[in-house]
Amino acid sequence: MSHISQIEIDDRNLPPPTPEIEQERKVAMFDLLEENTFALPKRDDRLVPDGPYKVDLSIREKRLVFDVATEDGDKAAEFHLSLSPFRQVVKDYWAICESYFDAVKSLPPSQIETIDMARRGIHNEGARILQERLEGKAEIDIDTARRLFTLICVLHFGG
Repeated sequence: MSHISQIEIDDRNLPPPTPEIEQERKVAMFDLLEENTFALPKRDDRLVPDGPYKVDLSIREKRLVFDVATEDGDKAAEFHLSLSPFRQVVKDYWAICESYFDAVKSLPPSQIETIDMARRGIHNEGARILQERLEGKAEIDIDTARRLFTLICVLHFGG
């Protein structure tokens, strides 16, 4: 399968991230570039350029935009997804992350683990929604979906 070799996030219009959000972003980007699967399916008998791909993520006109190019910079695809299906899960994810960040500072490991399990559950739900929304547009595995969902959360942070 093809993969993402470079990813950019258009966060120009977002407020500065907190240190925790910046850390989440860095880890997600690093992990994504280390290992991911991302392929563009054939559509309507059009040729689809093979990866690896450069992906630019942004929010434009209240829509999540994936701008996909080949490594040579040739346009490969662009798709716009409604943010509506993500709103509640992103809100829940940041709420549980805030609890987790606070818990790490003062709670015993057993309580931190409980909060982290809830955080992973919400994260998996967001990844599942992303996979559904990308169906027919891009093929991604669950780990890639999880990492992309984190980056969507970072973009959503200012929105």
